[in-house]
Amino acid sequence: MQSYQLTLKPLTAFATALYGDTLFGQLCWAIRNRYGEDKLTELLKGYTEQQPFAIVSNAFPEGYIPLAKIPGHFYKEVAGLDRKAVKKRAWLPLEALSKPVSEWLHYASSEADIAQAYGDKEITKLQQTHPQPHNSINRQTGTTGEGFAPYSIEQHWFHPQLQWHCYIQIDEQRIELESIRQCLEDIGQIGYGRDASIGMGKFAILECQPFQFNAQNQTNAWLTLAPCAPQGQGYDAEKSYYQVFTRFGRHGDRAVQQGKPFKNPVLLAQAGAVFSLTNTKNPWIGQGIGGQGELSKIIPDTVQQGYSPVFGICLPNDAERQ
Repeated sequence: MQSYQLTLKPLTAFATALYGDTLFGQLCWAIRNRYGEDKLTELLKGYTEQQPFAIVSNAFPEGYIPLAKIPGHFYKEVAGLDRKAVKKRAWLPLEALSKPVSEWLHYASSEADIAQAYGDKEITKLQQTHPQPHNSINRQTGTTGEGFAPYSIEQHWFHPQLQWHCYIQIDEQRIELESIRQCLEDIGQIGYGRDASIGMGKFAILECQPFQFNAQNQTNAWLTLAPCAPQGQGYDAEKSYYQVFTRFGRHGDRAVQQGKPFKNPVLLAQAGAVFSLTNTKNPWIGQGIGGQGELSKIIPDTVQQGYSPVFGICLPNDAERQ
């Protein structure tokens, strides 16, 4: 697997957060639409058997990854910061990755820190969220009908100078980088996520370059960069830390017209999780989910990315923390 760093520029507001598993799903549709269903079927062979053709991370502010979601006692205290200020320091600059994990909190930045680094001191957030009114339309009559029921969907508007970094691992013996990049550009032009049909979720790929996270010395744990499914992978439960969420997925592209777009819910660990496992033969954590009707009854072959790119870290032991 070859690793690459993509630099993305948002061109419109987004209605769906740029998570790795969702972006992977749209990548599969883009491959099908550009190269045909047979090509996608070939690429997905062995996907649920630790043979992914591509693994996509979340999109992060340029030059940052999420601070590890580990208990606070792993970090050295930062003088003058109260608990609320500490919680806001959620982003770790790439240049601090070589520092001991116990010192990461000193180097971490808040969203306001990153926003103000762009030079506009009046903007203190990387994104602003605004509700967008919608209403259900009867497609037969072209009107709202008697059941007039307006609702709103949140749209996320980003700092005008914000760029994202996204990391992708590719098995180039199965698909070339240029093919993956072309498909991602297709997504950026059509739109990503919810409300793409009305102009949401457009982005441009500014740069794509080889990138490798160099693991820390004495690596004993792995920091994830996308939602993942670590169940049954043999990690040390007492030395692994993560926040869980339930992914209520749904089909995209033309599959939404098949009557039942919703997939079975999946329990995942959020990006920034830390899993302790000293021996791993793969540069990722997690597993492929689905297939054989497990995830979708409408499209039985449906799979979901439960893999995540990882960065090897040295998690302090009890003696070092004391």
